[in-house]
Amino acid sequence: MLSFNFLRLTLFGFLVFCGTLRVHAQSDATTASGKPNLKEDYPKSIKESLAKKRIETEQKEFEELLARGEEVAKLSFELEKSFAQNNSLSAEDEKKLNRVEKLVKKIRSEIGAEGVGDDEFGAVEPEEKPSNILNAFQSLESATGKLVAELKKQTRHSISVVAIQSSNVMLKVVRFIRFRKN
Repeated sequence: MLSFNFLRLTLFGFLVFCGTLRVHAQSDATTASGKPNLKEDYPKSIKESLAKKRIETEQKEFEELLARGEEVAKLSFELEKSFAQNNSLSAEDEKKLNRVEKLVKKIRSEIGAEGVGDDEFGAVEPEEKPSNILNAFQSLESATGKLVAELKKQTRHSISVVAIQSSNVMLKVVRFIRFRKN
């Protein structure tokens, strides 16, 4: 009985050892993150299809970035128009203002400004500091126009300081509106 248990334990240990070798042999082709090692020679067709897929993904992300910019422009126009008519912010306008802020923050992170404060590009202020909320909405729309124009000029591989500065101005104006609302 004792020899049977010893034999079973030895066989189990041998299987674990062989399994470890097999896993180790399979992991040699990948990096620590589990992604394929790109230094290994893949067939040309696979390399081309991976590159094509990466380009398609980058293009789709860039188009989404432009769509976010267009949505911010539309929302800022609607906000200015609504405030000019009502001289106050409705609950729906508050939601739009929050959406503008959220979209601008997402755009900033996608264009490479994530974690970049205003002081790294100098103190960026609106062209004219808004004296009231209506001027702030006009400033917001102006900054949005600059941001969208700059996003359309750049490529998916570039980082635009002007776009980052415009987004910083927009965030400051949104905060101004939020704290000065009626």
